[in-house]
Amino acid sequence: MVNVDVEIDAKGLYCPMPIVKLKKATKTMTEGQIIKIVATDPGSKRDIPAWANKTGAKVLETNEGDGTFTYIIRV
Repeated sequence: MVNVDVEIDAKGLYCPMPIVKLKKATKTMTEGQIIKIVATDPGSKRDIPAWANKTGAKVLETNEGDGTFTYIIRV
């Protein structure tokens, strides 16, 4: 398990809000820090990896269960 520097709760939010919250949070982070985001929007399965690819971040872990999607990302 990795140490998480920032956690975002995006449950109940729909596109584009999980990405908006993720982008805003990463502005204050330094390279190599870890962010965890939990979302309920099924679109996040597509959107978050696409955002990471576009920004150079790396999705380290993804988990899905009970209607939630959890992502661990290295900025």
